[in-house]
Amino acid sequence: MIFLSYILSVETPTYGNRNKFEISKKSDMSKGDVANDSQISTTVHIGTHIDMPFHFYENGQIIEDFSADFWLFKNPLIVEIEPKNLIIKDELIARLENIEDNSYDILILKSGICNIRGRDEFWKNNYGFHPDIYDYLTSKFPNIRVFGFDSISVSSFQERLLGREAHRRFLNPDKPILLLEDMDLRNIDEKSKIDRILVSPLRISACDGIPCTVFGITDD
Repeated sequence: MIFLSYILSVETPTYGNRNKFEISKKSDMSKGDVANDSQISTTVHIGTHIDMPFHFYENGQIIEDFSADFWLFKNPLIVEIEPKNLIIKDELIARLENIEDNSYDILILKSGICNIRGRDEFWKNNYGFHPDIYDYLTSKFPNIRVFGFDSISVSSFQERLLGREAHRRFLNPDKPILLLEDMDLRNIDEKSKIDRILVSPLRISACDGIPCTVFGITDD
């Protein structure tokens, strides 16, 4: 098993650099307390996380609406592209056009932006995805339940209006493709043998986004 998600820390970047992950101690053994006890303050849209349909729809699904087996993906599709523009569309569709098997249940896209996650460019000039990709995926790959990628959001920070439409399209409660944003894909590529992917979300009630730990599993 390998991790395909990042650990949360005070250094975790966020979309538009608007929010921060904060951790502090309520009790501290180094100061004479009996035990260490920490508390955190954070947005739920931080690090590797799932966007729930409730993020953009008042009637959208939340974590309670998904069964445990929803989060195990037995037929992952991993692809790599070199984006030409901040909004990804044609190069991804062209890559997927050559794939005949339509039984995949999760799509993972590596753009390579994960390799500059420590720089401001990662969130200032992140890749986003055109809303029409949703229509293509639902037509050609009807079993895909989650779209994961190494960019910080489906929305490019430089193209936020289009990004809102992409969110609405993918998170449509009638047939959502959940968005798994800010994945750690540094150690894999499309040739990596990943037989299954397990997404382990925090079960936070009535929430619009869920931080996740993601595992890539090889059966060998």
